[in-house]
Amino acid sequence: MSNVRGFKARQRGQGMTEYIIIVALIAIAAIGVVTFFGGALRNQVAGMASELAGQSATPSVNAAKSRAVQAQAEANKAKGLDTYNNK
Repeated sequence: MSNVRGFKARQRGQGMTEYIIIVALIAIAAIGVVTFFGGALRNQVAGMASELAGQSATPSVNAAKSRAVQAQAEANKAKGLDTYNNK
């Protein structure tokens, strides 16, 4: 009977460990996405806020376009482990 309890506790601990690993991987992916697209997203949100406030969002929209072009140029570059530290 005590072996069954110990097995269930180990199983529960294993499930929690797997859950923590999955959450950590999702967090790392989210940080990467925000780092890569953060500038464009901030400018788009600023543009929407300006429009909702009744102001012109043209500067924010243009900044978002510029950031999107920069992100596309960066995405088109061939990268490998040999260029890992080069930006």
